[in-house]
Amino acid sequence: MNALGVAVGLLAGLVIVLVLYMGLLQRQLRNINRQLDRRLSEGTRQPVSLALINRELNQLTANINKCLKAEENLRLEGIREEKRFKELIANISHDLRTPLTAIRGYQQLMNKTELSDDQRHKLRAAQKRADELGVLIEHFFEYSYLVSAEPVPVLERMNLTNMVTECLAETIAVFEEKSLVVHLESPEPVFAYVDREMTARIVQNLIRNCALHSDGDVEVRILIADHAVISFRNHIRNTVDIDVDRLFERFYTANHSKSRTTGLGLSIVRLLAERQGGRTRASLKDGFLEIIVALPLNT
Repeated sequence: MNALGVAVGLLAGLVIVLVLYMGLLQRQLRNINRQLDRRLSEGTRQPVSLALINRELNQLTANINKCLKAEENLRLEGIREEKRFKELIANISHDLRTPLTAIRGYQQLMNKTELSDDQRHKLRAAQKRADELGVLIEHFFEYSYLVSAEPVPVLERMNLTNMVTECLAETIAVFEEKSLVVHLESPEPVFAYVDREMTARIVQNLIRNCALHSDGDVEVRILIADHAVISFRNHIRNTVDIDVDRLFERFYTANHSKSRTTGLGLSIVRLLAERQGGRTRASLKDGFLEIIVALPLNT
């Protein structure tokens, strides 16, 4: 009995030690989870620590810290890469804009000299191409900036009808030059919660797209559905080669287009709309192309 009692006592003691040890292991696992939760919720960069001497748990903690360190290195490298990308964009901007400015300067000088009708016609064509190149360059840098910097929109309640009207008034000369008439329809003032600058860029790009590709009057509507809606509708020729599902893609170009564009203008429209919680779509029916931008009515 004495021997049996001793064995039972030792076994009971061993069970108690094991229970305490398991309790300590669970406590340490909860501690690791709390530290990981804190890193996720508070954005801390502290490594995971462990107070219990256990080979497997220590190895697990060491591996977790290695993964966290590798993730942190990737994050820092991403920041450095983004900085290098922005510097590259700035350098390319200078490299492209400088010769374009020189080209325009020489064109202006030539315009002041005596030229034959044929030479003046060719000069006007060259000036038009230089202007188109300037627009493409601006779109390229704007799109690159939006993708890399991801600016946060500052949403405010804004009269969308007034903004569209003002943007159209500012560019009326462009439509008159192409003998286009704009019909604006907005039965009542439409308000939306949007970023003022981003929305202005959306409208300006929609106007530019119509001015470039429309061969008839332009219909602009502002209305309220489940969103605040801006619609630009215009007639175009040779609609067979246009894929409306790809109009908002970067660098998409309809095969028949005489003024070949990269499609960045509409890509910027979609990007800016989505940044504000909106959406875009396009439709083509009976030769009329309609671009629709839906923006949030409420915050």
